[in-house]
Amino acid sequence: MPFTTPEPAAEFRDLTEAYLQDETACVSKLADTVRRSPGAQAAIQKQAATLTDGLLEDAKHLSAVDAFLNAYTLSSEEGVLLMRLAESLVRTPDAATARLLLRDKIAAGNWLPHLSAKHGLVKLGTLGLAAAKSWIRLSGGAEASNIIAQLGDRVMLSAVRQAIALLGRHFVLGTSIAAATRRATSLSDYGATYSYDMLGEAAMTDTDAGRYFAAYQRALDHLAATSPAHEDLHRSPALSVKLSALHPRYEYAQRDRCVPVLTERLLTLSASAKAANIGLTVDAEEADRLEVSLEVIKGVLASDELRGWDGFGLAIQAYQKRAPAVIDWVLNTAERHQQKMTVRLVKGAYWDSEIKRAQELGLADYPVFTRKAHTDISYLACAQKLLEAKEWIYPQFATHNAHTAAAILRMAGQRRDLEFQRLHGMSDGLHRRLAIKHGFATRTYAPVGRHKELLPYLVRRLLENGANSSFVNELLDADGSVETLIEDPIAASESHG
Repeated sequence: MPFTTPEPAAEFRDLTEAYLQDETACVSKLADTVRRSPGAQAAIQKQAATLTDGLLEDAKHLSAVDAFLNAYTLSSEEGVLLMRLAESLVRTPDAATARLLLRDKIAAGNWLPHLSAKHGLVKLGTLGLAAAKSWIRLSGGAEASNIIAQLGDRVMLSAVRQAIALLGRHFVLGTSIAAATRRATSLSDYGATYSYDMLGEAAMTDTDAGRYFAAYQRALDHLAATSPAHEDLHRSPALSVKLSALHPRYEYAQRDRCVPVLTERLLTLSASAKAANIGLTVDAEEADRLEVSLEVIKGVLASDELRGWDGFGLAIQAYQKRAPAVIDWVLNTAERHQQKMTVRLVKGAYWDSEIKRAQELGLADYPVFTRKAHTDISYLACAQKLLEAKEWIYPQFATHNAHTAAAILRMAGQRRDLEFQRLHGMSDGLHRRLAIKHGFATRTYAPVGRHKELLPYLVRRLLENGANSSFVNELLDADGSVETLIEDPIAASESHG
């Protein structure tokens, strides 16, 4: 593990020192780098309010999925029950077990209070859940095995699986790269480009790794054959790659074994992307794999095969305390190899597992920030560093938050050599405004995969949408005020004491 290495490599020393740094001191230092004058902060707040007013108007016409997620947030017992049901049903191997699971979860919920939801389809779905609970009681509870009960269960199970499939379609663009690219042509009315992510969380065997590698290569071949030619690389589609999909032992303890193989495989994919003028981004994963990923990225950058191509890059997670140090490493490495890179700045999607992992190991602190406001401050500090590294970094800001977007608008000024990114199924209204009213390039991160590959990604998206603190969830809350939605994260952090 990175934190047990007695003498880290010199180039990673800053990262290692930042791994478990004191959160309060770290946030204070970051806040000082992005603290604005009262006038500048007022301008950011005004811009954020303008963006949010438009989004609140959009929220009056919610999709069924957005309305459902708002009605069944993870702050409600029923939201948690449905989350567990969605997660478990996809992995349940037989109908008998699925039937028992369905009865157990639905019988435990108190569904009728959710009839206050405004969306008609959510009301109808809630009535269905309440009726299903009544049916379970009438037909003999979770242990019922008579023919009539089994027929009724079959209908309920089919309905729930169709609902899960609907959620999947909301967050996943297609079951194959061909299906995804076809659907993409009809979705954006403001010229957004796409970054495709082939779902599949990790290779467990060399056979898995070979299959994922082939899927990435097929995706690149398809994009090369079907994408319109763009002189500007950043208007072309892109592909996101997970290193965990390319080697079964992608971990720090096995770095001597996995780094050479990963470097070779990533270089092969990158060369294909370069030939097609398509971008390729290495996705961020768990914190204890960071140094390994940087070793692989460094090896790819050192190759002469990618000279003159600016489409290679990585994602950086702002919720990691090491994020600013990673940006410094990227800048130094890009300059050393005279190779411009893309950096996709995200807030991070593995928070729960990072916290749990640190607790299991008995660490003195966490590698990630524990408050949302602290992650927001880190994101702004990282955004500023990326914008200052104009010569060697093309910044890509992945955000669904209006205040974050407004702050970046202020930082960028008249610059447009950057882009905003969003997840498919989230924040279309915000990015439409950034594109049409402010002239920014936008890109949609679009997952691609079959139903059985959907689960881990869908769970993360449901967790993100269902979190009380998420901007998307607060936006859909009819009681939320604009002032609350656009609160300055520095002020929010300081209010914690």
